[in-house]
Amino acid sequence: MWIRSPAEYDQLMKPIPARCLILACGNTLREDDGVGPWLAKWAEKQFASDGCVRVLSRQQWTPELAEDVAHAEAVIFIDCAANVEAGSLHLAPVSPGSETAGIATHHFGAGELLSLAKEMFGAVPRVSVLLTIGAGSLSLREGFSEAVKAALPQACRVLEVSVRQFLT
Repeated sequence: MWIRSPAEYDQLMKPIPARCLILACGNTLREDDGVGPWLAKWAEKQFASDGCVRVLSRQQWTPELAEDVAHAEAVIFIDCAANVEAGSLHLAPVSPGSETAGIATHHFGAGELLSLAKEMFGAVPRVSVLLTIGAGSLSLREGFSEAVKAALPQACRVLEVSVRQFLT
């Protein structure tokens, strides 16, 4: 496909809007830090036939994601948390500029992405939540700690229920 004009290029580069954006992050080579990408793969399969759900997984959240966030009606951020009990699940609302109290992350945060979306694109999702799973280990290896393995079924249920609520 050849791009013939700047307008065609602009059209190709526009983000795909989503009613519900699932935005996960983590490093699959750092044990429990890979829980975000694991849940993203699960969500891709679970919602494969639902064109209203878009799933993105990155090693870290970066400013470039602000445009995708701005065009979503709802966003579910997913990450691990190193300063809470291993395997514990937390689902909390997040707003522009806010970070969930007590949840330490290691990169550009959900609240910062929302602020950037608002500043650069003049829009934020009507609802935004952060789903975190407590990390038991961030060692250099693949796989999950026993606590995170045990939490995966509940994390999948929380994610599915949240998406279904946001779509109604």
